Parts: sequence; C-alpha cells; structure tokens
Amino acid sequence: MPIYIWLTGILLFAAFAFFAFAQAASARNGAQSAADAAALAATQSARDELVVGLGQAIGDGDDWLDWLNGQQDLAGGDAQAAASQLAAENDAEVVGLANSEDAKGNPGYQVEVRTLYTVGDTIIPGTENRHATAQATAVIQPRCDFPVDADFKKAVQFTCDGAQFEIDPEDFDPEDLPDASALFSVHLAD
Repeated sequence: MPIYIWLTGILLFAAFAFFAFAQAASARNGAQSAADAAALAATQSARDELVVGLGQAIGDGDDWLDWLNGQQDLAGGDAQAAASQLAAENDAEVVGLANSEDAKGNPGYQVEVRTLYTVGDTIIPGTENRHATAQATAVIQPRCDFPVDADFKKAVQFTCDGAQFEIDPEDFDPEDLPDASALFSVHLAD
C-alpha cells in the first residue's frame, strides 16, 4: 500500500509539473501571436506612409522610382500606435520597436512585446510574477517591376504582380495611385 501512495504522489507531481509547462507554453504562444500582430500592424502603417511619400515625390518632381522600389527610410509616424493597438488587443504591451530590414534590404520593424498576464500560480516557484515576452519582425517587399532605364520625369509603365500600372508625372493625381497593398506586400521576416 505505501508504494501505491508514493507512486500516486509522483504521478500527481508530474501532472502538476506538466500543467505548469503547458501554462508557460500557452503564455509564450500568446506573446508570439501578439508580437506577430504588432509587427505586421507597424509595418502596414509604414507601408501606407510609404505610398503617401511616393505620391508627394511624384507631385514634387523628385525621383519617385526609389519610393516605388521601397528603398526609403521608414518614418514610422503611426507605427508605434498601430503596434500598440494590436498588442493590446492580444493582451500584451509593446516594450520595444525598432527599424529593421531583412537579408534583401527590405525595410520593416522589429517589435518586442510582453504579456499583460502572468504564467500564473504553479508548483514551480516564481511563475506567478513571470510575464511572457516575444519578438517579431515584419518587412515591406516591393511587388513592382519597372524598366531599369526608366526616367522619373516621364511616364513609367510598371507591373505589380501581373497588374499593369502607369504613372505620368506630367498628368499626376494622387488619387490615381494604386492601393498600397498592390504596390507592396507586408510579411513576417524569416
């Protein structure tokens, strides 16, 4: 009989330990989801600002082809607010936001978040005060191809994922610009 009590105690301890690790894994997954969402939100906000900058460059007669190629520094005016909003919707807070780029030089944001909730009480001491953290990076990737010898002062025809577009700086209306999602994709970096 004492061996059964001892074995039952070991099995209960193992079950509680497994439950503690499951709680920690669940908190970590929640933090990663929040980080992914926040990074995508910040980068999508920057993508929208990139298209506004493209329209201004065309209107001002500046070299707008660099804008179309996505090779501009991200100002990030609304990126922090967008990241914070999506993190909050996932019960987390942004603790770090920085400009980043992938191996191909595509600009984006790296976001670090911390959950607003803790792992909780478990048989492992200290977990009741531990918050999960995670980070994610999202980048903006241009979808368009245009002729290498294109002149930004003349009309330029270009293709974005099979769709044809033309921008003529002489006859330009910002309303004629395609949607930001047609010009640039936003995705999590590998």
